[in-house]
Amino acid sequence: MKEAVQSIATTVDFNRIRSRDFPILEREVNGKPLVYLDNAASSQMPRQVADRLDRYHRMEHANVHRGIHTLSQEATDAYEATREKVKTFINAGSTDEIIYTTGTTDSINLVANSFGRLKFGKDDEIILSQMEHHANIVPWQMIAEQTGAVIKVIPVTDRGDIDMQAYKELLSDKTKLVAVVHVSNALGTVNPVREITEMARQHGAAVLIDGAQAVPHQTVDVQEIDCDFYAFSAHKMCGPTGFGILYGKKEHLDAMPPYRGGGDMIDKVTFEKTTYNIAPFKFEAGTPPIAAGIGLGAAIDYLQEIGMDQIALREQQVVDYALSKIRDINGIRLFGEPEKRASAIAFVFDQIHAHDVGTILDKQGVAVRTGHHCAQPILERFGESATTRASFSFYNNEEDADRLVEGLNYVKEFFQTD
Repeated sequence: MKEAVQSIATTVDFNRIRSRDFPILEREVNGKPLVYLDNAASSQMPRQVADRLDRYHRMEHANVHRGIHTLSQEATDAYEATREKVKTFINAGSTDEIIYTTGTTDSINLVANSFGRLKFGKDDEIILSQMEHHANIVPWQMIAEQTGAVIKVIPVTDRGDIDMQAYKELLSDKTKLVAVVHVSNALGTVNPVREITEMARQHGAAVLIDGAQAVPHQTVDVQEIDCDFYAFSAHKMCGPTGFGILYGKKEHLDAMPPYRGGGDMIDKVTFEKTTYNIAPFKFEAGTPPIAAGIGLGAAIDYLQEIGMDQIALREQQVVDYALSKIRDINGIRLFGEPEKRASAIAFVFDQIHAHDVGTILDKQGVAVRTGHHCAQPILERFGESATTRASFSFYNNEEDADRLVEGLNYVKEFFQTD
């Protein structure tokens, strides 16, 4: 299997892509060549996406949906073209199922406040997992307080996987929604979202998937998963900040009330009564982040040109290489050993706080993330308050992993640990 992965992955020259498309990776930080391993927080942007943003700002800037003049029509065409690209990228059934948001957090809040208000009542149950990002916990707590719904939590095994037997036992006819992460930002765990969805269906429950850490790293097919909602962000997939996507099945979106009011989401406004636009536009009030939307379209073009299968294979190679090196360092404990891992590796250094590890690595030019990663419940599950996380993308390579390991060994020497 390893040989097959190597053979397939080498059909793309990722080192050439790195040097050609990502000038930021040529810069120095603290006098050292930059090693960027904070991709789970935000990926880097290739030249092609930055150039597309620049072209919009310099040559195409105008508001969308509201003008008959040429610039407005050009901007609208480019902005709406992204909706078609997203539909294809995640294999949605229609562009009507693609809602523009400001990011994954906004997407989940939209579902909580619109679908939740419509569907949840006293003692109805919302099932989350122990490994969720705060963005997939707090909105459900807020709507549960308002509707009288109850939150149930799927435990996580000692390895860092969802306990599927416990999940099965939590499901009941009271379950109205299951909201789980596709890939954990804190553990790197890849969850069996198709199976999770199938099990929820047996009890008539809807399913929302937080795909922020999945879409940048693997092929996602929402029709194959059969989820009701799928949320992700542009800035984690080579795009700009401030833009995201909510996929929702049309039957839900048509029934759900608007989340925000304002311009563009209306059909007709009078002081006596307002009627609303159709989905997806009824959920997109006000002037949107037009450039960011166009930028996401450029990012999708870029990723598809490389190929998501190629990206997944290359990242797996580098992550496996990094894991093999990190495991050889005495005094480090990996945070989770899930059955299936994506591109994030979190670990704890005995006797050294994660913030100290991150600070010293930064002095070596190595950028990692430290802290609770907006996932405090899963850290508490394993008795930790903070971890160090190295997260990889397709433009990272084995040399980056070696630099990380060199930096970690330097951390050991600095604190004179053994």
